Amino acid sequence: MSASLPRLAIERTLSQGEFDRFAKLSGDHNPIHVDPDFAARSRFGRTVSHGVLLYSILRGLAARLVPGARQTEQRVMFPAPTYADEPMRFEVAVTVDDGAQVTLAMSAVRLADGVETCTGEIRLLRIKEAAS
Repeated sequence: MSASLPRLAIERTLSQGEFDRFAKLSGDHNPIHVDPDFAARSRFGRTVSHGVLLYSILRGLAARLVPGARQTEQRVMFPAPTYADEPMRFEVAVTVDDGAQVTLAMSAVRLADGVETCTGEIRLLRIKEAAS
C-alpha cells in the first residue's frame, strides 16, 4: 500500500474589509468587489472576492506544503462567487511528486453549500540549495 500524498487545508471567512484592503493593494477597485450598493444590483446580489485573493491563499498553502519551491505553472478557474463573511475551506493536495517537480490540486469551497468557488492546479519546482 502506498503512502497517501500530502494535503493541507484551512477554513477561513473573508471579510469586506479584506476585499477592500486587497483592492487597495492590487489597484483592482472593480465595484463588484468593493461597493456593496453596486454589487447588490448585480447578478451576484452582493460583493464578491477578487479571484486572485482566493488564489493567493491557495498559493500560500502550497508554499507551506512544499517550502522554497518555485512556481512554474498555474491553471485556475472561478466557477462560482465567494462572498464576504461566508465560511470557506481552502485546500491544496499533492497529486504528483517526482522529487523535482510537484503538482498540486487546489480548491476553495463554500462551507454552507459545498459549492467550489475556485479550482485549479499549480506546478512547483523544488530548488536545490547551493552548497556552502
